[in-house]
Amino acid sequence: MKKRFWIALAGLLLLTACASNRQAYDYTAFQTSNPASILVLPPINESPDVAASNSVLTNTVYPLAESGYYVFPVEVVKQAFRHNGLDVPNDIHAIPLDKLQEVFGTDAVLYITVTEYGTSYRVVQSGTDVAANARLVDARTGATLWTGSARASSNEGNNNSSGNIIGMLLTAVIQQIVESVADKGYDIAGVTSNRLLSASVTDGILYGPRSPKYWKNQPKQ
Repeated sequence: MKKRFWIALAGLLLLTACASNRQAYDYTAFQTSNPASILVLPPINESPDVAASNSVLTNTVYPLAESGYYVFPVEVVKQAFRHNGLDVPNDIHAIPLDKLQEVFGTDAVLYITVTEYGTSYRVVQSGTDVAANARLVDARTGATLWTGSARASSNEGNNNSSGNIIGMLLTAVIQQIVESVADKGYDIAGVTSNRLLSASVTDGILYGPRSPKYWKNQPKQ
């Protein structure tokens, strides 16, 4: 028993040391660029749910604005692209940066890809999952300022380890139906977007000039 205890303790100390030695995110390019405005492009959707791109897109404005940035109105941007015959996110992401900067006058462009979206049935627990990754690019120089990823699920905090198997199966079916009908994906997309784009999270974007926390508690390079 003592041997097992010391082995477990050594493993815990090793994990703690690895966590404390985690290399800090390099914000040098971000701080040099110092963007004040962000143009969010319609996200590329790699999930089977057609609602993914719009759901994530509309949830990006709040965390970015709260972090201190001017965010171009997403509907106005979508209409501008549509007016020029661009309605597919992959095509929009392929537009040259200098053209985006010329048309919108933005400091930075945010590229998002939705990798998971929707409600799925699992044997004992259904749930709605949304995952995305993002890349912020300086519209004037093309330099990558920041990259990140985030994921959220409606099952976070749930524990179905107790109870009979019939009840768990029935609950899973009901949960799938309810979350699909209620478009739970939109709500979970909001959680994912906040985790992805809020300046308050670890290794997130920096606070922008419209935030009272601008240049406060910023990482030193």
